Amino acid sequence: MKIIRGREIADKILKELKEKISQQNLELGLAVVLVGQNEASELYVRLKKKAAEEAGIKFKLYNFTEKNSEPEIIELIKNLNTDKNITGIIVQLPLPEKFNTQKIISSIAPEKDADGFSVESQSLPVFPSAIMRLAESSEQEVSGKFGIVVANSKEFGETMVGMLEQKKNKSKYILVKDLENSLDLIKKADIIITAVGKPKLISGNMLKEGVIVIDGGISKINGKVVGDVDFESVKNIISAISPVPGGVGPVTIACLLENVYRLTKK
Repeated sequence: MKIIRGREIADKILKELKEKISQQNLELGLAVVLVGQNEASELYVRLKKKAAEEAGIKFKLYNFTEKNSEPEIIELIKNLNTDKNITGIIVQLPLPEKFNTQKIISSIAPEKDADGFSVESQSLPVFPSAIMRLAESSEQEVSGKFGIVVANSKEFGETMVGMLEQKKNKSKYILVKDLENSLDLIKKADIIITAVGKPKLISGNMLKEGVIVIDGGISKINGKVVGDVDFESVKNIISAISPVPGGVGPVTIACLLENVYRLTKK
């Protein structure tokens, strides 16, 4: 069994990115909009800042509280859209419930949408992209397989299935609420991708021998960060797995910064 270590993949991406930025003498600027006080979001923003600065990308954080209005946030984003020093923009999710997430995300100009969330974005969505990078680092063939995506949302499921199918994989997504009725389908999968945030959701008796598992779920048990997969029950069945923490997270940040580079080049 191979442990697919995201930190190693991310470090390689960031090293190559730093070299390109330096050699091409590029000026990159990433603006991050953070709304409210969410401990996990604040941690992710700090990690993005650290990685950006290490790669040679200028980082600018804009903080809002829940007392701020939606028009205020959108006004800032519109100003950033025309700021030549900013080449990529992201809104850190999730937003507090009072805000219309899609409306705010949609105010980012497509040519500056570094997360790849908007319909017209010129970037690949970073989380699904990171998952594919991990799968491709499994030392297994990841084309011509049968892939199953276990998801919380139709949007993520469809995006992930699309990426798998680009690699000539027959693929389907299952919403977590339908998991119990889909066990026969899961048992046939060569690749399992899960991003739900529910500990021990995926166990060994659900999987076939030699499956590749990419765990994109994050939750906590007794203060410890864990994924969706019950590692102890799957470790003797699977051929490769991404750990939590240290799997999808670091690669997602690296893919985000890659998007900023590509947007700058365009």
